[in-house]
Amino acid sequence: MSLKRQLLLASLLMLLIPWAGLRFVLELDSALRQQALQQLQAQGARLADVAGDRLLDTPVATDQGAIYAGSTDQAITIDGYGHEWPGFDEGDQPAPWQTAGTTSPLRWQASHDDQFLYLLIQRLDQGLALYNPARPDQAHERLELWLQAPARELGTHNQGQRWFIRAVAPGDVPVYRAEPAQARDHRLQASWQDKGASWELELKLPLPSPGSRLGFQATREGQPNNDAGTTLEPPPMLVQQDNRLEHLLKSQISPGQQATVLEPGSWILAHSRVAAPAPASVFDDLSPGQILEQISLNALSGLIRLYQPEPMHLPKENNRQEMPRLPDNGLVRHDDGSVWLATRHELFGGRILLLEQSLDQLLTLSGSTLGSVLARSLLIILALMLVLLGYASWLSWRITRLQALVEASVDDDGRILAAIPSPRSRDELGQLQQHFAQMVARLQNYNQYLESFSRRLSHELKTPVAVVRSSLENLAQGVAENERQQYLERAATATERLRRILHSMSEAARLEQSFEDTEKEPFDLARVLAEATSAYQQLDTGHRIVYSGPASDCAMNGSPEMLVQMLDKLVDNARDFTPEGGGIDVCLHIHDGHYLIEVFNEGSRLPDHDGVDIFGAFVSQRSGAHDGHLGQGLLIVRLIADYHGGRVEARNQHQSGIDGVCFRVIIPATEAKARTLP
Repeated sequence: MSLKRQLLLASLLMLLIPWAGLRFVLELDSALRQQALQQLQAQGARLADVAGDRLLDTPVATDQGAIYAGSTDQAITIDGYGHEWPGFDEGDQPAPWQTAGTTSPLRWQASHDDQFLYLLIQRLDQGLALYNPARPDQAHERLELWLQAPARELGTHNQGQRWFIRAVAPGDVPVYRAEPAQARDHRLQASWQDKGASWELELKLPLPSPGSRLGFQATREGQPNNDAGTTLEPPPMLVQQDNRLEHLLKSQISPGQQATVLEPGSWILAHSRVAAPAPASVFDDLSPGQILEQISLNALSGLIRLYQPEPMHLPKENNRQEMPRLPDNGLVRHDDGSVWLATRHELFGGRILLLEQSLDQLLTLSGSTLGSVLARSLLIILALMLVLLGYASWLSWRITRLQALVEASVDDDGRILAAIPSPRSRDELGQLQQHFAQMVARLQNYNQYLESFSRRLSHELKTPVAVVRSSLENLAQGVAENERQQYLERAATATERLRRILHSMSEAARLEQSFEDTEKEPFDLARVLAEATSAYQQLDTGHRIVYSGPASDCAMNGSPEMLVQMLDKLVDNARDFTPEGGGIDVCLHIHDGHYLIEVFNEGSRLPDHDGVDIFGAFVSQRSGAHDGHLGQGLLIVRLIADYHGGRVEARNQHQSGIDGVCFRVIIPATEAKARTLP
C-alpha cells in the first residue's frame, strides 16, 4: 500500500470526531424536542383558556357546508371583476373557491373586514342574460340572497332577511328587499359582469353578526331547473375569520410559532403566525469560509431531519383543516413540506386549538453553536486530510526521486555511473539520501579498487618480494656463513609475510575473525620498531628512514606481526607521498601510560575539511601517490590499532622546517581489550 493511501486511511480516523459530534447533536435534538413539546403543551393550555374566553359568546359552527369568509386588510372595489380577490389571477396559488357540490356550476368566495362582508359569485355554465323591463317574462339572471341572524338576537332579524338582484345591465345593479315590499336597499352594493360563457357578481353588505346564516341561489327566470347555489331553508352558517382572536393569539406566541383555532366542522376560525427572524447576512455578504460553514450547517440540518421520526401529514384545503389525533412525538408535516412540533387542545363546544413550533428553531438551537463547531471541525479535518495527502505526495515524490537517483547511479552490471548529490533537507529522508550518497561513494571507491586490483596487489607484495629477491641475490654472490644464515632468515621472514599478506587479502571479509584467531604474546615494542625501520632503510635507498626513541624496555602484550604489518602500511604510505631523497621519521614516545608511534614524512599535505575518513576502506586522498597505491592500507592500520585497544589519527605538521604529514598511533602501555569494528 502506498504512503498516500496509508496516510489517507489514518486521516479517515479523524472523521470519528464529527461522527461523535453528530450523535451528540441527534441526542440533543431529541431532548430539545421532548422539552419543547412539554413547554408547548403548557403554552397551549394557557392559549386555550384565552381563546375559550374570547369565543364564549360565539356560536359554534358544526356544519361542514358552511360559507367561510376570510379576513382582508384592504377594501374590495365592487366592480364585477375579481382581480382584488386572493388567488384570482395567480396560477401557482389556487383560489379558495367554495361550491355547493362537485357538480354545481356555481362557486363563490367570501371575505370581510371590520365593517362589511364581500361576496364574489361565479356561474360557469352560462353567460349573462339581462332583464328587460319591457318584457319581464323574458329569460334573465336573478340572484336571491338570504340572511338569518343568530338565534340569541331578538327582533325581526331573527325571522331572516331576503334580497333579490336582477341583471338589468352589465356593471352596478340595484339590490331590492324581497319583503315587505320590493324596495331598494342602498346598504348593499352589487356589480354584474358578463364573461361570455360565464358571469361574475360582486356583492357588498354590512358585516353580519358572528353565527349568522347566509345563503343565495342564482336562477335564470323563464327557464325551469336552472337553480344553482346554497340551501335557503335553512341557509348555511356563515363562518367568519376572527381578526381580534388572531391578534390576541399573535401577542401570546413566540417567533417560529403558529396557532390555529378550528371549528368542529374543521373551518379555520383564527390563524396567527409569528415568523422566525430572518438571517442577518445575505449570501453576497458572506466570506468563502462562512459560505462553506453555512453549507455544512445545512447538511447537518438535513442529517438531523433524516434521523428524526417520520412526521404525520396534516392536510389543509380551502380554509379547512382536518384535525386527526396527533402522534405522541407531536411531529406534523404541512403541504409545503415544512415540519412542525404540534400540540392539540380542546375548547368549549368542540373547538380545537392547534399550537405549532417550527422545527427550524429547534434545529437552530441544536445546530447553531455545536453545529457550527462540528462544521468547522469537519472543514478543518478535510483541510488536514488534503494537507496530509499533499504531504504524502511530497514525501512520495521525494522517495521516488531518491529511488531514481539511486537507480541512475548504478548500472545493471554494478558499475557506478554518477554520484548522488547531497540533500538540501536534514530530515530522515535527507539523512537517508546522505547515507545512500556515502554508500555509493564507497562502492565507487571499491569498484575503482577492483578495477586497479593488479596494481594494488603489486604494491602490497613488492616489499616482501624485494626482501626475498635481495636476500637471494646476496646469497648468490657468496657470503660468509653468518651472513648467509641472516639472509636466509630474512628471506624466510619475507616469505612468511607474503603468505600472511595473501592470506589476509583472501580473508579480508573475515578480518574480525582473524583478530580473534590471533593470540597475543608479550614482546618489546621498541626492538620491533627499530628492527623493522632498519629493514626499511636497507630496502629503500631512495629515502631516509630513521627511527628515534627507546632501544628497548617497551614491553607490551599483543601481536608483533600485526604491529609490523601496521608499520609496513604507514611506511609504505609515507614512501608513496615522499619525494625522492626525502625523509621518513619513525618515532616512539611514552606519554601518560600510552605508547605513541609516529610516522612523519615530508611531502603533500592532507586536504582540509573534505568530510572523508582517510582511514576508511580503499580511500586515498593525497596527491602525489604513485600508481598502484593501495586504498585499504590505512584501514588496516586503524583495525590493528583498534585490536590493540588504541586509536590512530593524522594531521598536517611542520617539523624542523619541513612541511608534511604525521600519522600517530596511540596504544595503551598496559593490556587493553580490543574494540570491535563499527
